[in-house]
Amino acid sequence: MMPTSMYGITKVAGELLGAYAAAKQNVDFRGLRFPGLLNTAPPGGGSSDFANLMYFAAAAGKHEVEVFCRPDTRIPFMYMPDAVKAIIEVAQAPAARLTRRTYNVAAMSPSAADIASALRARVGRFDVKYVPDFRQAILDSWPRALEDSPARADWDWKPTWDLESMTDDLLAQLGWEKSA
Repeated sequence: MMPTSMYGITKVAGELLGAYAAAKQNVDFRGLRFPGLLNTAPPGGGSSDFANLMYFAAAAGKHEVEVFCRPDTRIPFMYMPDAVKAIIEVAQAPAARLTRRTYNVAAMSPSAADIASALRARVGRFDVKYVPDFRQAILDSWPRALEDSPARADWDWKPTWDLESMTDDLLAQLGWEKSA
């Protein structure tokens, strides 16, 4: 991969430095490449934050939200508990089983419309206005899904959460209560 953003460049640089330390200094370096992580942290303006904007709006009881992407925008996501699980599992994996220093880990790749539909099924009326901005071009440059078969083969990686279970839990974590 040849990233063009400073964010991506520094990630790859860190991975290369870790691989160098492993090869030359006998350091047990293990790295993970995560998809967009969904959690209870407020949106901060990043490209994947269109999803958090929707979850935070729905949990706050808002019936509409504006997001900066198209409804067909599809990028990889993971719920934070799965990210923590992946970190623990790769750290505990026997070194002899690992075939690389850095692994992709994947979970789900819903579209913006899929997320809106999952929220609507739980909260009722929930309208999303799609107004793509400069971040749409960034989102369009991302893969639609991450290939994580080496993690699945080497240390038995498997996510726990899917869109439906994550939506139920994340709404609850954000304080939303289902009306009677």
